[in-house]
Amino acid sequence: MKYKITLALGLLFLVSCGKDQQVNTLQKTSKETKVVTTKKKNKTEDKTVVVDANGVANVTITSNDGMRFDVRKINVSSGQKVRVTLTHTGKLDKRIMGHNVVFLTNGVKPSAFAVKAAAARDNDYIPKGTTEVIAHTKMIGGGETTVIEFIAPEAGTYNYICSFPGHYAMMKGKLIVE
Repeated sequence: MKYKITLALGLLFLVSCGKDQQVNTLQKTSKETKVVTTKKKNKTEDKTVVVDANGVANVTITSNDGMRFDVRKINVSSGQKVRVTLTHTGKLDKRIMGHNVVFLTNGVKPSAFAVKAAAARDNDYIPKGTTEVIAHTKMIGGGETTVIEFIAPEAGTYNYICSFPGHYAMMKGKLIVE
């Protein structure tokens, strides 16, 4: 009975929290239940995109040997110049654990593009002559960095992935153009 009351109080705390407030979660220990409070990140504090004095949207994406991008969402304005810096913090060579960032045109399915890209090994896993790409970095390995610039397309939501075979499922994000 005591556990049910504690659980009900914990849920009451969880439900009563507003947006960007504190989140209360229950953690059960061997003898008691306690409420653990953590702060939610405020969406307005997102510093993924830094606009410089010239109006260029600068984005830094870090990747690693664990096949992860640290940035999953990029917000920019249509017609804005975008500069993307990709850094591979891992140790493995690009032939084993290479990464790039490929911004796909609207409506292109990442899985379908990835199948085509896997066959383009000699071209850094970018199919020659493709019209499905807005922009892409070169393929890099551990310890390397690459930079690209492009003009943001018309308003919409665009996928970006790593086109190294098998990576697209975990290394992906959204370019949101307003």
